[in-house]
Formats: sequence, structure tokens, C-alpha cells
Amino acid sequence: MKFIQAKHIISHYSNGQHWFGWNYNMNIYKGCCHGCIYCDSRSECYQVYDFEQVRAKENALGIIDNDLKSKRKKGIVGTGAMSDPYNPFEKEYQLTRGALKLVLKYQYGVGILTKSDLVLRDIDLFKAIKKQKEAMVNFTITTFDDSLCKIIEPNVSLTSERFKAIKILADNQIFTGVLIWPILPFINDHEDNIRNIIKEAKRNGASFVIPYFGVTLRQNQRDYFFNQLDKKFPGLKDRYIHVFGNQYECLSPNHKRLYNVFEEECRHLNLVYKMTDIIDKLKSTRGMKQLSLFDR
Repeated sequence: MKFIQAKHIISHYSNGQHWFGWNYNMNIYKGCCHGCIYCDSRSECYQVYDFEQVRAKENALGIIDNDLKSKRKKGIVGTGAMSDPYNPFEKEYQLTRGALKLVLKYQYGVGILTKSDLVLRDIDLFKAIKKQKEAMVNFTITTFDDSLCKIIEPNVSLTSERFKAIKILADNQIFTGVLIWPILPFINDHEDNIRNIIKEAKRNGASFVIPYFGVTLRQNQRDYFFNQLDKKFPGLKDRYIHVFGNQYECLSPNHKRLYNVFEEECRHLNLVYKMTDIIDKLKSTRGMKQLSLFDR
């Protein structure tokens, strides 16, 4: 892994009304080796070249320390939107774990987005942060089928492993949910997939699910995706070109029916699925004490 220079790692403050209540964004790593065929972070607009090569910010923990103590407003520090904070290099370098210790030290909340069960290593820190602020862990799960997962997300923890991680986190009273996205047209955009993910999320203690019934395609990311379709789903690229042309947002032709199925299942299982409700539910966990055996 290479190291690159950076002046700041924690972003400017935002009100957190649109993305899980997160007020700050943190990207310790640049690039990702998960190999997901659909990843939007490959797009040229983000200027992450040689995307599969993971790089870390030099002196990341020192920079994060300075950034956090200089902020005027406390809030939730989110990470994982651009590059998974629990890539394989995190096992050795523990930069995400170090950042969590600083989040705890300066009394911020934390939000994680990942596809890796390595996140379980840091349950002790999530529990400690939760006593003073919010702590949430979100898993992206696109397909219920482990065999399809291996094709479209070759280097991540399997879907079944992510569900097991959700249960462990939920059993430890960490606010945990599932992002069902992207749903790839003609690949995983069918009712059984959506129903099974929602049911399994509920069964394992997830607090919410939230979907996107399509995929975004642009610039070199589209080229990469089409190249992978040629290798893994021969003939499907032509169908994408015919249906979507050069559209950025490629919604499943079945997206309205899928959303109705999704909403019906969530209501039946009493699962939160709207962003405003997710944020409200997260806020209700702020500073919540861990239940002991004698509290039950």
C-alpha cells in the first residue's frame, strides 16, 4: 500500500439532513480493492486513478486529531462513502480503528458504511462511542445470493457473512442497517431478491433498510462496468445500451413494482425505510446505555 499526502481528512460541517444524519465525511483511504463491478467511485470526476490500488493518507491519525479538535461543532463523522474503511490493509495498519479512538476522545458520533465483517473488530469502540453520541454501522447488500455476490462483488465479505455481522452488532445494541443498492437491471432486480434481503435483515436485527432500484453509470465507470458485463454476463451490455443509452441513472424497468414490494415487506416487518425516519431513530439512540443482564 502506498501513502499519499493530505492537509485535511475531516470535511467541513453539514447539517446531516440527507445522508444518515452524518455531519462530517472522513476518507482515510483512497481507492478500493473490493472489485465491485458497479462502483461509482471509479468515475473520473472523483479523480481516483488506478482505483484498485489502495492508498492511505500519510500521517492520517495526526491530521484527524488536528481536524477534530479544531471543529466548532460536534456531530457524526461518517466514513465509507468513497472507499471502504475496512479494506484488507486495515487489518495491519488499523487507521480506521485509530480514527475511531479519536472520535471517542473528542466526543463525536460515528457512521460506518462497509461491505466487510472486519468491522466487528471495533465493537468495543462503537459501544464506547454510543455511550456519549451516536454510533451506526451500515452494510451495503445488493444480492441475497452468495454465488451472485462472488460475481459482482468478488473481494468483499459474502452476503451471508455480512448478515452474521449485522446480528452480532445488533446483539451488542449498535444501530445497524442495510443499504440495498445498487440494484442492477436484469441481474438482481427481482422480487425474491428484495424480499429475501429485507426478511434476513429483520431476522438479524437490522434497524432499517433503504433501497435504490438502479445503478448510476458515467465516464470510465461505465466503461469498466460494461467490460465486466462482457466477461461475466455475455450479451447483457447490448441490452443496457439499448434500454439506457448514455443515461447516468439507469433504473430497473421494474423499479416501481420493486418499490411497492419493498414498502409492503418493510411495513409488514415493521422496518424503518425512509431517510428522515432512519435519522430520527438514530438520534433516539444517542448516549443510550448498554443494557446489562440485570436490566432486562
